[in-house]
Amino acid sequence: MSITSAAPAARHSKATAIFVCILAALAGLMFGLDIGVIANAQQFIQKDFGIGDDTLGWIVSMMMLGAAFGALVAGWLSSHLGRKRTMILGAALFVGGSVLCGMAPTPEVLIVGRLVLGIAIGLASFTAPLYLAEVAPESIRGAMISIYQLMITIGILVAALSDAALSYTQSWRWMLGIIAIPGALFLLGVAFLPESPRWLLMKNRGPEAEQVLQRLLGDRDAIAREVGEIREQLKTPQNGLQMFLQNSNFRRSVGLGVLLQVMQQLTGMNVVMYYAPRIFQGMGYATESQMWFTVIVDLVNVLATFIAIGLVDRLGRKPILYIGFVVMAIGLGVVGSMMHLGIHTHGQQIFTVGMLLVFIVGFAMSAGPLIWTLCSEIQPLKGRDFGIGCSTFTNWAANWLVGISFLPLLNGIGQAETFWLYGAFNVVFIALTIWLVPETKGVTLEQIERKLMAGQPLRRIGQ
Repeated sequence: MSITSAAPAARHSKATAIFVCILAALAGLMFGLDIGVIANAQQFIQKDFGIGDDTLGWIVSMMMLGAAFGALVAGWLSSHLGRKRTMILGAALFVGGSVLCGMAPTPEVLIVGRLVLGIAIGLASFTAPLYLAEVAPESIRGAMISIYQLMITIGILVAALSDAALSYTQSWRWMLGIIAIPGALFLLGVAFLPESPRWLLMKNRGPEAEQVLQRLLGDRDAIAREVGEIREQLKTPQNGLQMFLQNSNFRRSVGLGVLLQVMQQLTGMNVVMYYAPRIFQGMGYATESQMWFTVIVDLVNVLATFIAIGLVDRLGRKPILYIGFVVMAIGLGVVGSMMHLGIHTHGQQIFTVGMLLVFIVGFAMSAGPLIWTLCSEIQPLKGRDFGIGCSTFTNWAANWLVGISFLPLLNGIGQAETFWLYGAFNVVFIALTIWLVPETKGVTLEQIERKLMAGQPLRRIGQ
């Protein structure tokens, strides 16, 4: 191939890789849609069914419990069925769960529908970042995985806009059911994705893997290097649970992935996402204002995610995490202080909302997308399904704990103290990032694995 023909081919392959990654990242849209709809629909559900905060907490949090189960089985499914088929299964369950929620005649049926939705999202939240890490070229890997988080934020925003429009008629069934439509479109789109070349090589389907890499990389030398590196890793006889039990270095990467997901959940972001209207109610806003301020929160969440996408492969993972945790700690600390002092004037309301938005920016530019990026990068190939499965399960288990405990915390220790608690967590996470988190910018997955298995400290397995 001549130099003049190689350049257009490389550009075409990069464009193809970006398109494939964006389509796969739409799995995040399903997650975002469900967060958005339940945040705004819950007060109408509570009124219609005449239920208390305890039952409402189960309706909200049952999705996270289902997602934890989905993430638990996603590793086995993605290993045996493939990444693509697992995403298809998740999309189908999402459509079915959405319809069931919209038609639920009782709170119990609604809880079951939320459980089905959770299983779907658990499958997608495990498989999509894994797929993206295995398909995206290393030069754009961080940005492409960050797009998954961007799709979550877009889904939240779209759901908030839809709910705000439907809130005037209090049509919570339409709020919950209408998200089956984008779920069906994702189901159709994912059918056209190629399978992960890494998974194909793990299944001894080399010619198919090379065909996929031809589409994604274009350059023959790059394809040969990629295939060679993956085949070299596949010679290692360990995998999954056996590898976890036998290899202490792998246990370190699994432990770091679990810790990172706990950190993400304890930032307090999902508290704001799930219960934004309740938080704005505590600031003194009426129902309509709660809805539209929630839209503003979700819009800021979307826009701030572009900061991570633009900087993650240039500035690096750790500097962005440092900035994010500092900003989140300050934002929540000020919000808690305002609630402690009392919010009595319109100016105080606007200032408190502004500081909440500062917190949103801190999360969306850092821990939101970058935790998923890091968790997909630090696991060795033979144990990647198991490692990401453990971290994703932890994400949803911690997510469920946060969701089920927030209302009791508000009613128990108070609003101000609850926000101070989450602000303090973010201060602790700065220290944990310094001590344990590696910088993986511009480093191949194979290089990260070699350093991990050589026993280097976790913070040094990247650059």
